[in-house]
Amino acid sequence: MDERMFVVCGEALWDLYGSEGEAGLSFDARIGGSPFNVAIGLARLEQGCALLTGLSRDRLGEKLAGALETESVSTAYLVRKDKPTTLSLVTVAPDGQPSYAFYGLGAADRSLEPSDLPELGPEVWGLHAGSFSLAVEPVGSTLLALHRRHAGHRLLTLDPNVRLNAEPDIELWRSRVAAFAAVSDLVKVSDEDLTLLYPGEDPATSAARWLDSGAGLIVVTRGGEGAEAYGTFGELSVPGRAVKVVDTVGAGDSFMAALIAGLAERGAKSREKLLALDRLEVEGLLGFAAEAASITCGRRGADPPKRAEIGAGAGRDA
Repeated sequence: MDERMFVVCGEALWDLYGSEGEAGLSFDARIGGSPFNVAIGLARLEQGCALLTGLSRDRLGEKLAGALETESVSTAYLVRKDKPTTLSLVTVAPDGQPSYAFYGLGAADRSLEPSDLPELGPEVWGLHAGSFSLAVEPVGSTLLALHRRHAGHRLLTLDPNVRLNAEPDIELWRSRVAAFAAVSDLVKVSDEDLTLLYPGEDPATSAARWLDSGAGLIVVTRGGEGAEAYGTFGELSVPGRAVKVVDTVGAGDSFMAALIAGLAERGAKSREKLLALDRLEVEGLLGFAAEAASITCGRRGADPPKRAEIGAGAGRDA
């Protein structure tokens, strides 16, 4: 495990998969939340990492903390709260695509205040933010302040992962994503998110906007169709991986974790080294991430792969 640490910021919750029975509904509860999944994914890819979130002291919060410890994710940056744990009701369509209904008003993971932010030690080389923690308050403003504080000093990554059922104001999403992107070194965004944020706009145009505002590398994912990257090398694309899909829950999070892990394995733990990656290196990085996501798609729920399950696509140059 890398002695240096990457800190993932954002929500931690429980995904509830419902099924109908004669007496009503029953639920299969799984740990989740996009940033929570990214942290688990990083640990399984043998990267030192921690989760920064507001976490309830209730039983569900204790189980989440226990899961982090089991997965070797540091709990040093958890901020314990006497507030409830967010619940997400998940419905999976026949093609494996999930939809979510969040029950988290006043929950612990939304309640992170500026006064809760810890001092980050020299071992922390990067920060990630994403999903509804970007937009709901007070955590959204808190994390934006954190990222602005560390811009230029630590590698910053972003995955908008737009969730309109957590925050329905798309204009708020646009402004908040733009603010995070302007200080981020790597932005990973799905084509679905781009359609919500900028309907009818070509992904290359969206990428150019974020690059012009200050971002260093933009990766656009297209599900089974692969991914594209835009940066100092120009633009490139990689194909998707064939897989028998169980569901796609957590696939984007596994992709994100693999991007970060791939950068770490290449020694690209700073903006300067990120921008120095050539086309071949970026292609390898995207291929590695696509493989990680495909493995997750073949499993039920957000279940990212371990490093030994993935080929040598990222290289181990660090």
